Amino acid sequence: MAGSRRLLARLRAMMAASADGPPGGRDALNALAQLIGAEMTAAVCAIYAMRSGDVLELAATMGLRQEAVGRTRLRVGEGIVGIAAATATVQNLPDAQSHPAFAYRPETGEEIFASLLAVPLRRAGRTLGVLTVQDLLPRRYTDDEVDGLETVAMLLAELLAASGVTDAADGLGSVLPRQFDALPIAPGLVIGPVVLHGMGAPVRRLLAEDPQVEMARITAAAASIQKTLDELIDSSRPDDDDAREVLEATRLVSADEGWLRRVAEAAKSGLSAEAAVHRVSYQVRERMRRIQDPYLRERLSDLEEMAERMLAALDGGEAPLAIPQGAILLARRLGPAQLLEWHARGIGGVVIEEGSNAGHAAILARALGLPALGGAAGMLEAVENGDEAILDADEGQLILRPAPEVRASFQQALLIRQEIEAGFAAQRSLPARSKDGVRLHLQLNVGLAREMEQLDNTGADGIGLFRTEIAMLARGEVADVPEQAALYARVLDAAGDRPVRFRTLDLGGDKMLKDAPPQVEENPAMGWRSLRIGLDRPAMLRRQLRALLLAAGGRKLSIMFPMVATVAEFRAAKSLLFTEAARVRPAPIELSVGSMIEVPALLFQLPALMAEADFVSIGSNDLLQFLFAADRGTPALANRYDLLSAPVLDALERVVDAARKENVDVSVCGEHASRPLDAMVLAAIGITTLSMPAPSLLRLKSMLAQVDLDALRDVLTALRRTQAGPASLREPIASWAREHDLRF
Repeated sequence: MAGSRRLLARLRAMMAASADGPPGGRDALNALAQLIGAEMTAAVCAIYAMRSGDVLELAATMGLRQEAVGRTRLRVGEGIVGIAAATATVQNLPDAQSHPAFAYRPETGEEIFASLLAVPLRRAGRTLGVLTVQDLLPRRYTDDEVDGLETVAMLLAELLAASGVTDAADGLGSVLPRQFDALPIAPGLVIGPVVLHGMGAPVRRLLAEDPQVEMARITAAAASIQKTLDELIDSSRPDDDDAREVLEATRLVSADEGWLRRVAEAAKSGLSAEAAVHRVSYQVRERMRRIQDPYLRERLSDLEEMAERMLAALDGGEAPLAIPQGAILLARRLGPAQLLEWHARGIGGVVIEEGSNAGHAAILARALGLPALGGAAGMLEAVENGDEAILDADEGQLILRPAPEVRASFQQALLIRQEIEAGFAAQRSLPARSKDGVRLHLQLNVGLAREMEQLDNTGADGIGLFRTEIAMLARGEVADVPEQAALYARVLDAAGDRPVRFRTLDLGGDKMLKDAPPQVEENPAMGWRSLRIGLDRPAMLRRQLRALLLAAGGRKLSIMFPMVATVAEFRAAKSLLFTEAARVRPAPIELSVGSMIEVPALLFQLPALMAEADFVSIGSNDLLQFLFAADRGTPALANRYDLLSAPVLDALERVVDAARKENVDVSVCGEHASRPLDAMVLAAIGITTLSMPAPSLLRLKSMLAQVDLDALRDVLTALRRTQAGPASLREPIASWAREHDLRF
């Protein structure tokens, strides 16, 4: 720490002594290299600057031959220096020349040096160059040395950008069209300008004159953040508990003393308060990006949100700049509270580079009806604020700076889509029926009280799946009984006479609360989750069941249990429910208890299950991944196995037949229920209750009204008679649909 503080002080003195502004000439850069090398007690210090064409050029050095400056060049990805630039990661090698990627340049005279530490020079998400130090003897640089050189690299990146030494920003990457394939999170199509989250103006003042003043500014900014969040919580709508809980969780994160202490220590070393926040955020981000665990990676968005709030507070808490209505937000990570704020500012869609279907921001995007994509790797390095983009969350693609003809095509598709959706509105008040008169029951999947307004907007028949864990995930903890009961009562109030099926907490796997210790499991989706947790921790499950019973009062109540693997588990869960029901007054006038069918083992227990259950609901997402032993989160397997295949349809028909014998209602609440081809096939085999996200319902109702289910049933029988094995039947079914002018 002392060495870093001394080095920053000398750099500040050098900058103050420069009468010509930032040191950008060859002599000035060589002086910087001399200073850094001397303070690091290194035999070599070299500064490589990015040139057009993804080339790194030696711009200054201490210890290498001066005639190599301006001559030695490496492509991004070539050699250790090129790897540091390409991966934006530190390379710390005791014996660099033994590394298989080492690229020898004889003009440098570097053959006598063994160890190498290479740190990328990054600014606003872009790599501007690489800073290296080398020594004669093999050694691995210490964490303190790496930390010190990373701090210097942050400063040097700003100097290079200000001096114009690097021309990395002049390449063609910011003007040519780019397309990124991504994971659809919430459906929709948006065309508009890009707004970058967390990519504000670079720090204007990097070095501090008085560290004590900077530390006082950090303390004041932290207090300002707490005050702002308190005011946001106090001003939130009384009935908007979801937003309130998200903001309260953010307030807890913003008060994290460990993170604030690290920022204060960085300021004590000589950085300005803003630079200290940037420095600590970078350290956290670089360490967390190498973590594979989805729960831990999700926590990173909370830390980044805190850093952005801190920077805004240090800047005087100025009001955010206005953004164009309908803009597309691009973010590396995004916390739920941040998404709520951006939504209030009028964005039309969002792309989260490291987002997944299970992330908290993704859950809120679906609740808000905001078209969203995740997993668009590399997009932030290829875009600037204001670039035009197309977000196609139906097909899973982001197109940056589209060609005129591409934009015109998507604009036409958007107009057609709007006209079609306007036509769907006429279906809102009509009952869902197929062309041949079969009554269908189209319901909604929701997880937040704010989504209940979609019942009236869509004319849905009810709530087929209320995900009780969503509000808890947004909150960060399981609420107590009165708070849960109040939430469930609001849901039942909003539903009125329409049915609501509450699924008990489906936690575990990739849905962990913030304070829960991460489970070390090789296969989390098949691990300790859902009902398994509830039965092993019955106090938590009983509290939720009690809250549901209290919320219902004298009304009807439907409860279903997720991830049931055996009828014995279902009986055990029912026993806990009936124990609580005996204690609660007034009791529901009707209590329906159902099971999710997600685990294939239940397919071999259907008679016993149907004798116990009032209804069953098929979770198609999990059922398919377990049937085919194919992780649904693995991109390479995304389209390999299909619900529209003979083995799956056989399994579903077994469920329908067993349920019909016991007069048990069957529904599907997985995402396949919202896919037009899948939905019409499900209806044809006898599953006429389908539950789906709100944006899909009216479109699906309109399509199903044109389907002759009896005719489709004959087609399915013929197809399955001629096609054996797991091959998908999707294409022949799609051909039949096209022949009958069905839009899907």
